[in-house]
Amino acid sequence: MTRSLRATFGALLLGAASLGCQLPGETIDERVLRVHRDAIVIDTHSDTTPRFQQGDWDMNERHPKTDSHMDFPRMREGGLDAQFWSIYTGKAETPGEALHVALQRIDAVHRLVERYPEVTGLATSAAELRAVVADGRIASLMGVEGGHMIEDDLAVLRTFHRLGVRYMTLTHSFHTSWADSSGTIRVPEPVHGGLTDFGEQVVLEMNALGMMVDVSHVSDDTFFDVVRVSRAPVIASHSSCRAVADHPRNMSDAMLQALARNGGVVLVNFYPSYIDEDANRATGAYFEKWKPAFEAMREQHGQDRRALGEARREHFARYPVPQAPLSVLLDHFDHAIAVAGPDHVGVGADWDGVPSMPEGLDEVSMLPALTLGLFERGHDEATVRKVLGENLLRVMQEVEDVATPAP
Repeated sequence: MTRSLRATFGALLLGAASLGCQLPGETIDERVLRVHRDAIVIDTHSDTTPRFQQGDWDMNERHPKTDSHMDFPRMREGGLDAQFWSIYTGKAETPGEALHVALQRIDAVHRLVERYPEVTGLATSAAELRAVVADGRIASLMGVEGGHMIEDDLAVLRTFHRLGVRYMTLTHSFHTSWADSSGTIRVPEPVHGGLTDFGEQVVLEMNALGMMVDVSHVSDDTFFDVVRVSRAPVIASHSSCRAVADHPRNMSDAMLQALARNGGVVLVNFYPSYIDEDANRATGAYFEKWKPAFEAMREQHGQDRRALGEARREHFARYPVPQAPLSVLLDHFDHAIAVAGPDHVGVGADWDGVPSMPEGLDEVSMLPALTLGLFERGHDEATVRKVLGENLLRVMQEVEDVATPAP
């Protein structure tokens, strides 16, 4: 980001009028600010949910980047118009445990909207998202990150939809009883070879509900089963490109092309360990070095997730996790646009779900650096606007159009 852009983008995003059509002599910085402010900027994955679920953590207060990647003041400064809040919990030990935590997370999003109605509004459709943004507020949406939370029950899936959830990631880093996962660090041994018959029912029920099917975290076989079965476009809410960084969480070119044929969209993940092989190796060495410290944290705090999270954040603030250059993230956007096409790429940063972000995009207030980078890589204004949000809005609308009206 240039020095002049650093000096001006915050004030312009917060208060300046739109610069309108491109003017003769318009600088790159002015163009970035105009497009970034005029566009509907959507991010499909943030794990900040557990933070604002805490009654004493104020989403409307500006926090340091060592505490979190986002809050409302920094979202406004970064020009972010809509955020999908992740409804996530890890593998449950007892029946009903994951569902219980999921309902608490969903309740936290509803309470956030009720607490700050002048700042944010719940959106459950593409039209509602546009309306909230047109009203000058941030649109809040929800995605369930892991099909294990439906407890193998389509009634739970339907209930999530009634509560406002608009996408579900079919697996997290572990298999469900009906779909195989990609894993996170290494690929686990397949169990189902993709989707089971019940897994196909889940996909079709999501189609009928008008809920986006999310293929981030799923195995390659599960992915290809999903695009075969789904009657609607699918999303990869926070995935990057395997050709740029060979990681099991990323999508191969064949997957990107299949996603494009399906009409879907890949929302590029920002985590350095996923997008940069050097950063992945350095991050692995980092966690190996500090393994005794993290084990001591778990032993000390036990099941107190809040205290454990605070201890980990304090450690990361004191000993930062390796980062990757912003140029590498832009390589993923370039590759996805080239292979899948400009109609099939978007933003799914993974805010507060990972311990580091690329250099120059350390927190959400710095998001205009992405728009600048896309322009500097030669992408035209129409492509930039699509990537920032219009592609995701198109998929939302098409998924809604496929839905079957309730009897």
